[in-house]
Amino acid sequence: MTDSWANSTPDPPSGSGSDLHLELDLDAPGLRAGLMDALRDAVRTGRLVPGTRLPSSRSLATDLGIARNTVADAYAELIAEGWLTAQQGSGTRVARRAEPRTAAPAAPPTEPTRRPPRYGLLPGTPDLAEFPRAQWLSAARRALTSAPHDAFGYGDPVGRMELRTALADYLARARGVYATPERVVICSGFHHGLTLMAQVLRARRVRTVAVESYGFAVYRELLNGAGLSTPPLYVDECGARTDELARLRGTCAVLMTPAHQYPTGVALHPDRRAAAVDWARATGGLILEDDYDGEFRYDRQPVGALQGLDPERVVYFGTVSKSLAPGLRLAWMVLPAELVPEIVAAKGPVDWSSALEQLTLAEFITSGAYERHLRAMRLRYRRRRDQLVTALAERAPGIRVTGLAAGLQVVLELPPGTERPVVEAAARQGLAVRGMAQFRYEVPDAGWRLPEQDALVVNYAAPPDSAWAGALDALCRVMP
Repeated sequence: MTDSWANSTPDPPSGSGSDLHLELDLDAPGLRAGLMDALRDAVRTGRLVPGTRLPSSRSLATDLGIARNTVADAYAELIAEGWLTAQQGSGTRVARRAEPRTAAPAAPPTEPTRRPPRYGLLPGTPDLAEFPRAQWLSAARRALTSAPHDAFGYGDPVGRMELRTALADYLARARGVYATPERVVICSGFHHGLTLMAQVLRARRVRTVAVESYGFAVYRELLNGAGLSTPPLYVDECGARTDELARLRGTCAVLMTPAHQYPTGVALHPDRRAAAVDWARATGGLILEDDYDGEFRYDRQPVGALQGLDPERVVYFGTVSKSLAPGLRLAWMVLPAELVPEIVAAKGPVDWSSALEQLTLAEFITSGAYERHLRAMRLRYRRRRDQLVTALAERAPGIRVTGLAAGLQVVLELPPGTERPVVEAAARQGLAVRGMAQFRYEVPDAGWRLPEQDALVVNYAAPPDSAWAGALDALCRVMP
């Protein structure tokens, strides 16, 4: 049996360039009949679906190494049988009525149909409709035009120098981060960066990483999956109780969101910022700073990154997932100098992120387009937040809005016992929201309990303009 590929060799007379794999015994007698059987089988099994254009007789004959008349005769007979059709200028195609004959699959168990929500206010994403496509495309063209030849190789695991240089300059200027290109490592999202960090911590025999008592469960699960225990660090209206780190015996690192605690929306108090750095210096511990939306502050200048207080004790994580789009899969770590080789070793011998996307982001930053986009989105998100606060004050005056005027989400405090009913009522209205209970984290032996607080975490940034008014109206309708 010979497996033969009909490849995409140019065929000027027919213009056909389709690939067609046929299992055909070229040494057997009755070659035309064998070709017809192979084509019928391809249609029956669904490999050639109705409407598929076949290679020209000349192209297929050349690729199979047989006479063109053999292929032409086989096509003609299959056309006569109704398997194929042929029209002038359209080539030979699988007939529309030649449906594949396969056994009907067993019917899956009947489940209730779940309609997608009309409005999504789930925290985590920016307004994807406002991604700056034209500016990004212009930056991509410039980056591709000037890209060195080595950009098309596997790449350095630390990431492209062009992007690391652009980020070092931007982060120092805009976020108060002490950064040099040598300390910056590019990763494909915060999740990827935290995975690498967990590997390094385990290799250093770290066993415990404290996490805030409100946060994403997926990150705790990631750390737990790496063999690290995750005791909760209490969060109140002043942020994480960093003065309690010394009480968490055996803790060698802490994962925090100092600029804008996720999801409560508070900033870490200056005294607690100092306490965290003092703990790290005294114990040799590490602070893992997630600066997920640090650029978005609406009532004043954003607070600077904690990393600037001690670059050798803080690992800074940043990303474009909130400022541009999560689909870019671009993030970075600014590391203490001693950790760079260990992170690079954990990352492996090649880069994980597209070099061309990295070069585009570098061009986007250095051209000023990134900061122009941020300024525009700050105005948009601030307007959205103001509209939400005003609408609730008018239509649901009993609901208290908490958290900084910052980021992409807001916390709405609800009357006791109403969180779950409100979430369910929102779902019936086609509105996707998330309750604060999904972010709570406490353990029985922590020595404290989180106060019972019914609340919603609402993302006012995500809906496109066409859906915002409807989403806001639906939100107000379900408020108790």
